[in-house]
Amino acid sequence: MKGLVVEAACIATHAALYPAAVIGRRRDGGPADHYRLGELTPLQRGLIVGDPTTARTPVLLVHGLADNRSVFARLERSLRRRGFTTVTEIDLPLFATSVEAAAEQLAETVRQVVGRHGHPGVHIVAHSLGGLVARYYVQRLGGCDHVRTLVTLATPHNGTRLARRLPRMVAYRVLAQLRPGSSLLRDLDEPAPGIGTRFVAVAGGMDTIVRPDEARLVHPDLITENILVDGAGHHSLPFSSAVAHMIAGVLAPAPAPARTSADRHEGATPLRLVGSICPKRTV
Repeated sequence: MKGLVVEAACIATHAALYPAAVIGRRRDGGPADHYRLGELTPLQRGLIVGDPTTARTPVLLVHGLADNRSVFARLERSLRRRGFTTVTEIDLPLFATSVEAAAEQLAETVRQVVGRHGHPGVHIVAHSLGGLVARYYVQRLGGCDHVRTLVTLATPHNGTRLARRLPRMVAYRVLAQLRPGSSLLRDLDEPAPGIGTRFVAVAGGMDTIVRPDEARLVHPDLITENILVDGAGHHSLPFSSAVAHMIAGVLAPAPAPARTSADRHEGATPLRLVGSICPKRTV
């Protein structure tokens, strides 16, 4: 019941913020602001001083279908409070004609961001369909040269049963691409050797739009990790403080032993729970 209440509250908040985000689109004007250390919170100061490269790596937020930057209102503030100095929302077409077309636009945006900030690498956090757009960019358009980490939130990596239920007469190509077994998803399942991008697929335990098994990413050539957030739904994932904390940890990880090629296979990427039912140190 608590999860349903939280999901409803997040949907209401998102709906309230949506019009303002359409009217006042934010633009990335250039390199991150030069902060004075004395004006920073301990969290910001810790990352900027302890790991300045990570702090200055641009973090791009990519929304989903018929959405806008309002879905990341809380996550953006949270990442900035944690010391990430360059957090930029990417405005994709509200009704993209296809995942491939949206990925082309994302590729151009990344080129612009890299040029403005003079930083060769970026992180991407993407919600729902935005995750498939970013994944296609990484796997098929050379995005692996720039994207260090791709975090997907409730992304239908295996399609969604809701798209399958749509009548075939519906000609909207993007929805057809979300059907399990679509040509797009089969393409993404093809071999993708040499990709060093780290993929973290986050699913909501209460998501009824993209179920956890549909949001799971398993690919023998990709470095993947799957995370299940207990009690979260499709719209509450981007608004969750636990998810924001987890994403910050993913983007600024503690040193870890190198992974072998065997670690990249399905057996090495089990779902793990984060959220209120787990100790704080796990999220």
